[in-house]
Amino acid sequence: MTSSIANLNSIVSIEKDLGSLKARERRGPSLGGFPSDGMLPTTSKGSAKGARSSGYRSYSFLPQYLRRIVKWRQMDIEYTFWQMLHLCISPKIVYQHTKYHKQTKNQWARDDPAFVVICCLLLAVAAGAFCAAYGSSPAQAAVTIVSVVFVDFLLFGIIVATACWFLANQYLREEAAAHTHVVEQRVEWLYAFDVHCNSYFPLFVQLYVVQYFLSPLLLAHGFLPALLSSALYAAALSHYHYVNFLGYDVLPFLERTTFFLYPIGAIWLAFPIGICAHWLQPDTVCHELLLWLKPHRLDKQSGFVPKRSQCWKNNQLVGRWN
Repeated sequence: MTSSIANLNSIVSIEKDLGSLKARERRGPSLGGFPSDGMLPTTSKGSAKGARSSGYRSYSFLPQYLRRIVKWRQMDIEYTFWQMLHLCISPKIVYQHTKYHKQTKNQWARDDPAFVVICCLLLAVAAGAFCAAYGSSPAQAAVTIVSVVFVDFLLFGIIVATACWFLANQYLREEAAAHTHVVEQRVEWLYAFDVHCNSYFPLFVQLYVVQYFLSPLLLAHGFLPALLSSALYAAALSHYHYVNFLGYDVLPFLERTTFFLYPIGAIWLAFPIGICAHWLQPDTVCHELLLWLKPHRLDKQSGFVPKRSQCWKNNQLVGRWN
């Protein structure tokens, strides 16, 4: 009795399978081994357009990066300030998080422009503070701020990032063995620009913030101001190249990255020359703060007078900033 019931159930299941097969044949052939009976979503014009746009975004990351600059709500401001703090005290931690970013986002470069935006804002504020202290007119202040942000930071950064990007990809990449299946990796240009931004922030703190408060002392006559001024510039430029070195040293497919440390040796070799140049000409006070500050007047009797945009040598006016 039990065996007959089991045989009857098997016959019924076979008939159901045959019926489903006939129904599939009436509907038509399957697509990719799956039945085209509505179980899988069909490709519509909208989805195809979305796929094309997704593919476009994957190959044009930079335009998407630029579009996100105006969307400040999507920027991670807190994480950006955390990076800025650690770039000054422990930059290796920042690049350790860069490895995590590569593992999660499959790219070395940042996809958040918050760091660049905040750096530009801080530079504009610092340049405005210098212009206010040195008595610039509104037009001169506007030109100075634009020059600091777009020339000293962005244009200089594009040039340096392009040079480092070319050198790293052309000469510093490890050569894979002939019969290996290792995927060839290259330095992303946007990552090279990120490295410049990371390196520039400690330099900004030292040459824009610290120097602003020490400028009355640094612009005075004597050996001590010459020593402090030269040491400040040497330390800031060395910090820049050290953080720049860390940015490329973290990439596992690069070798001989100590090449990026060579400028530090040249900087400290020029350090005594900078002291002598500042000390041997105490009457010529045409010192350009941060390579863009206007010449100023230093009166021996009254001391530092930042409101006069003039350059004096041997108590005679030799130039004026127009």
